[in-house]
Amino acid sequence: MQAKEPVSTGAVLGWLALSALAPGAAHLRTGRRRTGLVLLSCYAAVLLAALGVWLAVDTGDLVGTLMDDTAMTAVIAGTIALGVAWFALIVHSFVVLRPSRLPQRGQILTGTLAGLLAVLVVVPFGALGNLAWTAQATINDIFQGPTDADPGTGIGTDAGTPATAQPSPEDPWAGRKRVNILLLGGDADDNRVGVRTDSMNLASVDVETGNTVLFSLPRNLEDVRFRPGTPMAERFPNGFRLPADPGGGRSDLLNSVWEYADAHPEIFGGRQHQGPKVLMDTIGYTLGLRVDWYALVNMWGFARLIDAIGGITVTVETDVVFGRYNEGLVKSGTRKLKGADAMWYARSRTNSDDYTRMRRQRCVLGALLTQADPATVLTRFNRIALATKELIRTDIPRSMLKNLVPLALKVKNAKVSSVQFVPPLISTGYPDWDKIRGIAAKAVRDSSAASPAVAATGPATPANADSGASPGSSPTKTPEKKAPKKKQQSAGADDDPVKGLTEGCGGAL
Repeated sequence: MQAKEPVSTGAVLGWLALSALAPGAAHLRTGRRRTGLVLLSCYAAVLLAALGVWLAVDTGDLVGTLMDDTAMTAVIAGTIALGVAWFALIVHSFVVLRPSRLPQRGQILTGTLAGLLAVLVVVPFGALGNLAWTAQATINDIFQGPTDADPGTGIGTDAGTPATAQPSPEDPWAGRKRVNILLLGGDADDNRVGVRTDSMNLASVDVETGNTVLFSLPRNLEDVRFRPGTPMAERFPNGFRLPADPGGGRSDLLNSVWEYADAHPEIFGGRQHQGPKVLMDTIGYTLGLRVDWYALVNMWGFARLIDAIGGITVTVETDVVFGRYNEGLVKSGTRKLKGADAMWYARSRTNSDDYTRMRRQRCVLGALLTQADPATVLTRFNRIALATKELIRTDIPRSMLKNLVPLALKVKNAKVSSVQFVPPLISTGYPDWDKIRGIAAKAVRDSSAASPAVAATGPATPANADSGASPGSSPTKTPEKKAPKKKQQSAGADDDPVKGLTEGCGGAL
């Protein structure tokens, strides 16, 4: 016996709306049982499969898989196909409900609303497809393909790890327990030649727990040492030292290494653009760690990223004056800062020093890490993607994103500590390189031993394979220095240089 078909305007619209949520409902109502059951069964199977994947697969691994270029293409194609299918489903459900039997006014009303519903059901698929397309385009613009990567960068071999270890699907980190990424802030400007890395932070991440140590190195670190046997070490065997600039400034500080290497290709046999590789190796040698990749952020492009997420809330401890004529002011107090003000807060030198600036930069990074939640990212995705595309330069291979994204999600909920190599912990004019490496080694060991929520403590020991150490970079006798111009400053025996990322930020949120 065929089911009685709806004949009222409300019934037609009701069954049509139900069909948008449960495909096949209209067909079952009008007696087309086989078609209705097939549609409902397919829909239920897809939902159950999606639920099974969601429950069985770690969220981070799932997101990482979706970062793969092939997976993104499949998502885009799938959303288009599903959108077209749902549109066709609404149209066909409307037809089988036979609205032609309604009065003329009912036909006009149901036809109009059915067309509107057919368009509305396509919107979520279109939004998802656009999000996937934007993400794919942005990622492909920023990150290199696997054949473009600099042969001198990438997952390296730690001391104590077999030299033959290679990344694999089962072990993408090639036996390593930590990954070290150099985060740089460059102050690019039309009136400035070359790249000055005024902000230098190395993030050392435990691949199992996500526990992270953020090492902050001052821009004005002097007499920088280069790894023995490298072209820069041959050019500067006693440390990076150049004659003073005509104005009395110096161009031989740590923040000038990239710029100097780029400007002197003759040191590297004529090879161009060696700045990133040289700075990575130099900072790795300084800390006793191997740097895997770098990410250079245009500091003023960073302001656009902050604007894209709607600003960040920080507690400004004291008024921060900025501008060529001190015309700008970020007032003290807890407030939401737009991108430009956040950058001035982080970077102003007026009535301040480099070490205070480093702390403020760390506070801005901590606020951004805390406040860039998934809901904010999704609702402002296109703006964030555009800002990011203009913001970042990196050598991270495109193929590694599927592993790095899950790791980043672990970091979000893990223990994040920071070490700032500033006076009185070290003297930037005459650094104690053994001390720097010892502090770095202890911080890494403590981070590896800590649970995601609790930091452990322990004695400083040389970096080793478990800490992502660089071969040959364990503390050795510091090369003889010239007579110091001032007394070496150092932390007391009980001082703990390891701090929480937002510690001392005045309650940054």
